[in-house]
Amino acid sequence: MSASHLDEAGHRLVSDAVGAAEANTSGEIVTIVAERSDGYTDVALCWAVGAAFLAMVIYASIPEFYLAKIDWLLGNWQSDWTLREVLTIGLGIGVAKFIGVMLLQLIPAVKFLLVPGRIKTARTHARATNLFRVGTERRTTGRTGILIYLSMREHRAEILADRAIADKVDAEVWGDAMAAMLAEIRQGRVAEGMVAAVEEVGKVLAQHFPRADDDHNELPDRLIEI
Repeated sequence: MSASHLDEAGHRLVSDAVGAAEANTSGEIVTIVAERSDGYTDVALCWAVGAAFLAMVIYASIPEFYLAKIDWLLGNWQSDWTLREVLTIGLGIGVAKFIGVMLLQLIPAVKFLLVPGRIKTARTHARATNLFRVGTERRTTGRTGILIYLSMREHRAEILADRAIADKVDAEVWGDAMAAMLAEIRQGRVAEGMVAAVEEVGKVLAQHFPRADDDHNELPDRLIEI
């Protein structure tokens, strides 16, 4: 289970903000905070394979250097190396490098540091889209659901809107909500960042989708942590 980034008071703060925003609009706001958007095992494997291949290439380029070092460690008893021994040493270097890089990436900070930014962005968007399709899209009568998604490890966020909202509001409009959220989060105030985003989104929704007299709550107001 991932560590929680908000305490009970933080959860209540965000949930109350969602309720207040929805009081003025028929839109439904869903908030999700994720520890991460992907495990990036494929990226870790690519780094390990690349490091192993590079190590074996270097060994193949200057085998005498490595063999001399090994010979010295063995007390200079090995005078002639057979082809099998040379190849075995090269393979062993590659395997050792592969294992070493994989073990190094068991440290989360190192693993995420080695993930290219464009991959983090793509995986965050993909996860947000999947969650949106499952929990928000087409879940309201007027298709007025909107997801505010924050992925902590990737330091990225997404705002995705259902069809009725997307038809009236350009995606660029959510830039103010993103900016308000990230300004707070950079200061370590995750709950306040989500609240800022909810308030900005609420303003836009109230303008385009004012609350009707017969409107009722269709999606939960509570913050979801995954």
